[in-house]
Amino acid sequence: MGFDITKIANFILYMLEKDAQFINQKKVSTLLFLVDYENLQKNGEKIFADDYIKEKRAPTPKIMQEIFTIIENNEDLDEEDEMLFLIRELLEYIDIETISKKTHTELRFIKVEEEFDSSLFEKEELDTIRKIVKKYKDTSPRNIANDTFQIELVRTTPQGEAII
Repeated sequence: MGFDITKIANFILYMLEKDAQFINQKKVSTLLFLVDYENLQKNGEKIFADDYIKEKRAPTPKIMQEIFTIIENNEDLDEEDEMLFLIRELLEYIDIETISKKTHTELRFIKVEEEFDSSLFEKEELDTIRKIVKKYKDTSPRNIANDTFQIELVRTTPQGEAII
């Protein structure tokens, strides 16, 4: 299974529909890791099929981080660039507001007309998503990131290397 932007967009929609708090790119990135890690442990495969790199503060999804950086920096992309296709696909499901802070740019996700489509996911995948979102719905991105370091695989993976 390859990287699936449609599943990621629907995962964000699910969080929005469940009124999760603090939904920005950091929370989304860390929860993508936790969902994929949990599903890999329980069901033998990742749901979103991104690679997660150990960074200083939290595991980072490689492809989604690139997408978020392009959006944060408002980069112009060539019409043939695959990232442009992925961003357009993401924006068919959600709007993204860019908010400039003193030290960084924050992305906020906004629900549009689309509804969460559970048919994209297997039952086991939905169970994993529901469990992780329920657990971290009201938790700040920083506290979720701190929780990832309770996972031995995260702690033992060298910084800059793939965790899963």
